Amino acid sequence: MKTTAFTQKHIDLGAKMVEFAGYNMPVEYVGIKDEHIAVRENVGVFDVSHMGEFWVKGPNALKFVQYVTSNDASVLVPGKVQYSCFPNGKGGIVDDLLVYCIDPETYFLVVNAANIEKDWNHLVEIAPKFDITPGKELYNASDEICQLAIQGPNALKIMQRICDQPVEDMEYYTFKKLNCAGIENAIFSTTGYTGAGGCEVYVANEDAEKLWKGVFEAGAPEGIRPIGLGARDTLRLEMGFCLYGNDIDDTTSPLEAGLGWITKFNDVKGDFLDKDYMLKQKADGLTRRLCGFEMVDKGIARHGYEVCDAEGNVIGFVTSGTMSPSTGKAIGMAYVAAPLYKADSEIYIKVRAKLLKAVVVKTPFYKK
Repeated sequence: MKTTAFTQKHIDLGAKMVEFAGYNMPVEYVGIKDEHIAVRENVGVFDVSHMGEFWVKGPNALKFVQYVTSNDASVLVPGKVQYSCFPNGKGGIVDDLLVYCIDPETYFLVVNAANIEKDWNHLVEIAPKFDITPGKELYNASDEICQLAIQGPNALKIMQRICDQPVEDMEYYTFKKLNCAGIENAIFSTTGYTGAGGCEVYVANEDAEKLWKGVFEAGAPEGIRPIGLGARDTLRLEMGFCLYGNDIDDTTSPLEAGLGWITKFNDVKGDFLDKDYMLKQKADGLTRRLCGFEMVDKGIARHGYEVCDAEGNVIGFVTSGTMSPSTGKAIGMAYVAAPLYKADSEIYIKVRAKLLKAVVVKTPFYKK
């Protein structure tokens, strides 16, 4: 199992450790519900150093990014971040990712930990078409960078104490290069996967100790706490955010996943992988779609459970499900056949041979 620059910290603090995406990661410290509420109401720190980071540089960097991603990266200016995905050329999704525009010829791609090798191989195969050389203009920095996500309503107030530039009023999906905890040129961004506000800080592995110490000393008055990946999952699900491998994968198209908003067909965007496939899918109409649901009958839906109509016919499957700590409701997401993926439709989740009623709802499940 691989480790992050913070793994020993988690072990020393008594975290329950599990294998996740090939890494030894903390799933919880004192309990998922308690940690979840701490982030919603105060502040918590996630080690997300297992995420992958790729650099794309040179005069053809934007053309390359435009072709391999679904969103329109031409709208990005330095300091802006964009959510996007890699279409796989077969109608599915290689991965979802964040695209950081450092300058017009430099892009920083942040990908999911479980997909680092797959994503890299996918990009390496396409790079030569754009005169981009793997190891040169396309560089895998995943093993060199660590990242902490400081999330919650008090996160930016705390982080301001250790940053040399204003960060409290930063807009969502922006970033700055700044001095953080005495570390020069840290990438400080405000994307978030919890819906609770906050930031992410990327630094070199050799600066991990300095970053950890600075963050926890700055947040001590507010009772800042380390948080495990279990609460990260319940927090993201309450917001209706997709998790690769659960809600999206190589068999689901961005349009089916409700990611039409990051799939652009304009002239500036131009050609990209699966453009024609998705245009046809859009024109023909979707036969299924990822939707949110709340349980009406008592029970919790889990990944892989069948979704049925009132007659018991299978019409889909659950991708994610949990008991929401913030709302007290059992929630989930599922791919459901048309037309029952529309809001207010009654569907049934098959739980241990019983059909439990649920209702399709619009996400996010949790609203401030």
